[in-house]
Amino acid sequence: MPQLPDAQLLDRAMRARYGFCRMGSVSVAGNSLVESILFNRLLGMHGRVPLAYELIYEFVIAAAVVVPFVLTLAMMCIWMERKVAGHMQSRIGPNRVGPIGLLQSMADGIKLILKEDLCPDAADSLLFRLAPYLAFAPVFAAFLAMPFGPEFTFEPRLSVGVFWVLAILSVEVMGVILAGWSSNNKWSVYGAMREACQMVSYEIPLGLSILVGVMSAGTLNLVTLGNLQSGGIHTWLVCRNPFCFAAFFIYFIASLASTKRAPFDLPESESELVAGYHTEYSGMRFAFFFFADYAAMFVVGGIQAGLFFGSWNDPLGLVGYFHQRFITNGNQIGLLIVNLVAANIFISKAMLIIFLQMWLRWTLPRPRIDQVLYACVKVLLPLSCVLLLGAAAWGLLIESRSGVPWVDYNPWKFADWQHTPEGGALAGLVTQIILSLVIITSFTAVLGWVGYAAMNAGTVKKRLTDPANIVMPGRAAHQ
Repeated sequence: MPQLPDAQLLDRAMRARYGFCRMGSVSVAGNSLVESILFNRLLGMHGRVPLAYELIYEFVIAAAVVVPFVLTLAMMCIWMERKVAGHMQSRIGPNRVGPIGLLQSMADGIKLILKEDLCPDAADSLLFRLAPYLAFAPVFAAFLAMPFGPEFTFEPRLSVGVFWVLAILSVEVMGVILAGWSSNNKWSVYGAMREACQMVSYEIPLGLSILVGVMSAGTLNLVTLGNLQSGGIHTWLVCRNPFCFAAFFIYFIASLASTKRAPFDLPESESELVAGYHTEYSGMRFAFFFFADYAAMFVVGGIQAGLFFGSWNDPLGLVGYFHQRFITNGNQIGLLIVNLVAANIFISKAMLIIFLQMWLRWTLPRPRIDQVLYACVKVLLPLSCVLLLGAAAWGLLIESRSGVPWVDYNPWKFADWQHTPEGGALAGLVTQIILSLVIITSFTAVLGWVGYAAMNAGTVKKRLTDPANIVMPGRAAHQ
């Protein structure tokens, strides 16, 4: 029998342990967790499910779960962007339609549906109408690999999940270029060319920074990455070594440029290009660009959470502990509850990163296009190369604890770090504890800062919407 390479042996071991299959990584009677509950218990289909049932199941999941989630996410992010901008600029933001303005995005959607769908006479009609869908479809497809939970991933078998998501997102630039070029508007063409420049330049440091994390984990599968970080905050990849810690910031900056977020929103800079590549669009085609932008923000935040910040796992490792415990006991209801908690944790992490993106938008000024390209070629690219070399050297010199927490070792037990197959990982443990403390301290400081600003904004500085005191003529003199 021919000897298998190490990668294939690892893949077989992970499949035997976690049973990679569609919509989940826990196999029960040949199906995933959700499929086993649906087919085995409800329909009584023990064994292989017919292909027709499988296709219907996938279509229902995509149509009933993914599409509503993406649309709701975009609407909530638009409302959140307005509220964040309002509070940071001493304004109120949406507060008329629904409680605290929650239905404002729905009202805007109804308005856009009723607006006339215009196409300029000089535009390329076919490409002009196709561009919004070409911008939205790749972002929607990227959700199929998002690791919302150990069993709440549509396609967990994707062995190159990280790069697949990045490759899918890079197709979005084609929709932007088509929108600008087909509009036959010079401002739209300028915006499209700026997006092409940003995408081509920032994809390189973005990919190199991801390689740093992938090199430390040894896998590109997003579900496997989540399992490897299930032992607590000190097992998250951002704490694995100083180079992974620095690589997160490189990726965060590059992701702002790849998703056209401020201060890298030059493709649609209203102060220079009217509205950039979507100047000529109206109605729902205009709305599709916004859906694509905010959905891409969530995907980028999901990659950062899944690759660097523990994916669906909590800082104490409780999700990973109970997940493994329920797997051992065969408790499907417990696994379902754990996955629901994990999905909420993952979404919260991604939304926190979206909040940081919004914070930067309403804080930093927009640079020139030459400054944007200079920052990429002369700053981020050399830094990412140095981090990649440093991570490789760290992996050769400093031993890290291998294996899956709660399966191969107890992440909170000192002896499991002291005695390892590699000979001990105490140096790696000390590094991970120090970086964990840095992250906890920084997060606590930022959270306190935001909380203080939210509670004292009205007393420190008057809002622009607060009316001044009315003084009647002669009243002050009479009093």
